[in-house]
Amino acid sequence: QVQLVESGGGLVQPGGSLRLSCAAAGNSFNLYNMDWYRQAPGKQRELVATILSSGTTNYPDSVKGRFTISRDNAKNTVYLQMNSLRPDDTGVYYCHARWVAGGSAYWGQGTQVTVSS
Repeated sequence: QVQLVESGGGLVQPGGSLRLSCAAAGNSFNLYNMDWYRQAPGKQRELVATILSSGTTNYPDSVKGRFTISRDNAKNTVYLQMNSLRPDDTGVYYCHARWVAGGSAYWGQGTQVTVSS
């Protein structure tokens, strides 16, 4: 069982930056693949970044070069550094943990990111 708590959201102007954090409570954090998703109003939840337990990362084209996911296994925390933010990055950002062997998966409660002037 893993409990996830996101933080770091807020209001930022276009072109600005934010860093989201997701703190995990539970055991064996290093054996979870971690994702960040976002959901804009009226739209489906979409994957914006993945970091595997090995440290390998992956991004969709929409955020590649602007977002960076990282993890600190000693702190049981995953981060999402978001630069050059645009209004279409607005949404609720969710942290997601997936057990490397499959089966178990957990969601955080989400943190709101609003990009607006």
